[in-house]
Amino acid sequence: MENIIEKLKSLGFNSYEAKVYIALLKKYPATGYEVSQLADIPQSRAYDALKSLAVDKIVITTDDKPQKYSPISPKELTQRFKRKINSTIDYLEKKLPNVKEDYNEPLHTISGYENILVKLKEIIKNSKKSIYIEIWKEDFKHIEKELRAAYDRDVDVKIVALGEFTTNFGLVYQHAGAKEIEHNAGSRLVYLLSDTEECLFGKIEQNVTWTKNIDVAYLLLNFIVHDMYLLDVGQNFPEQLKYFYGAGMKNLKNKILAYDSINIH
Repeated sequence: MENIIEKLKSLGFNSYEAKVYIALLKKYPATGYEVSQLADIPQSRAYDALKSLAVDKIVITTDDKPQKYSPISPKELTQRFKRKINSTIDYLEKKLPNVKEDYNEPLHTISGYENILVKLKEIIKNSKKSIYIEIWKEDFKHIEKELRAAYDRDVDVKIVALGEFTTNFGLVYQHAGAKEIEHNAGSRLVYLLSDTEECLFGKIEQNVTWTKNIDVAYLLLNFIVHDMYLLDVGQNFPEQLKYFYGAGMKNLKNKILAYDSINIH
């Protein structure tokens, strides 16, 4: 019974109102005195609660002497609050973004390997349309189940596999440079984009950034997609790329980057 009282309080009832409503469900119509006895509260508190509930039309009164009270049904009560809550949420969804015209989704830091895995799984479980992810073999095994479930509910799953691993679902590109990237970054990395709007990226063993900022999501989409472009070309034209750019495309990296001083893949 205490749990029901606490839930009613979360909807705006005070303790006495919650106890009075529950008492009336047990016996109605009832006088104020009977309600106070059933609810085990002082009679004055019972009358205060009944008056308040009557104003809110949660309790119906009669013209009898002494006056008697009846509760609206639990179904009517819950439906009423559902309508009120849904109406409030709809209003806030429309109005809150307009409070600050240049509002941008913030960037949040998540620390600790287990916490990062929990967030990865949460994002994947909530994905509805698409998932782009770059991930190491050591970390993939912890989220493979969630990725497979997403694929089974028709989410488009595309994976850049850093390290040798394969799956029987989604589109997978093998990235041969995992060891070099991990050495340069000092950690394994992860890049995840869900539904082109929610993203998580960073050093998976240390700290990552999570955000729904659309500008950051756009940049991450382009980063992952261009990695996939290069990997696809590399898989289909390996000898040509080696001829023009050298092993591991070293010549291309030296052309574009001061590669000795910038650690990038």
